[in-house]
Amino acid sequence: MAIPREWRDDEMAAMKIRTGFDIGFTLSQPTPMILMLSVHPSRLADLLSPQAIAFDPPLTAHEYRDSFDNICHRIVAPPGQLLISADFTVQDTGEPDLVVPEARQIPVQDLPDDVMVYLLGSRYCDTDKLSQTAWSLFSAAPEGWGRVQAIVDYTHERIRFDYQRADATRTAHDGFMQREGVCRDFAHLAIAFCRCMNIPARYATGYLGDIGVPKDPAPMDFSAWFEVYLDGPDGPRWYTFDARHNRPRIGRIVMARGRDATDCAIATNFGFAHLARFDVHTDEVA
Repeated sequence: MAIPREWRDDEMAAMKIRTGFDIGFTLSQPTPMILMLSVHPSRLADLLSPQAIAFDPPLTAHEYRDSFDNICHRIVAPPGQLLISADFTVQDTGEPDLVVPEARQIPVQDLPDDVMVYLLGSRYCDTDKLSQTAWSLFSAAPEGWGRVQAIVDYTHERIRFDYQRADATRTAHDGFMQREGVCRDFAHLAIAFCRCMNIPARYATGYLGDIGVPKDPAPMDFSAWFEVYLDGPDGPRWYTFDARHNRPRIGRIVMARGRDATDCAIATNFGFAHLARFDVHTDEVA
């Protein structure tokens, strides 16, 4: 079981992870962009080296926090080739995701105000199309952790992972019907099912290397998972679940959280931008 962040100190950090990216765009005209490529503020204290984002050619980036407290950068990308890169090291406990089977579901009327938005349908989590299905599938599952795990198990089996079948317009209902997708589709379907069952769920994206698991031969990418709000032994909190892998994983480094992938896009461009290069690395430092 992972160590809660408030119990850790520097001596308890068991792992260092080197991570970063090289992303290239080709543009035909000056193009405003919003980038979400920094680690989440909740992990800033774990940085062991600066996570400075480099631009080639050099340009000015304006940093701000969005309504979900994600770190964003606004730029105007120049015509031609633009390379965006970073390379940094993060400390981590080396512990897998928490597993707390006794965590219980919180009645809707007792949820905090700021959590209520994660019960609502959103761009990619079309709960209105999945509510009846969710109740028919999961109403008999035990409330709380057991029901969320039942949703994760079902989603893990329902969708076939295929990197070549990625579709930026695929919703949770689309994923349910098409039965294929990438990690974001697993997350969207599980989130939508949780919300249908009155369990607050939010989308998360970030780094997840092949640490403690067999090496995946596929190219490294940013990963997507989700979090649910349950009442555990130490009180209400967000717990991590991963419908694609369906097992506790080591070394997650969250970059952004939100209602769904709309709120966590690594790059939003206001004009055409061709993605010419995309390399992500996440490796344990020996």
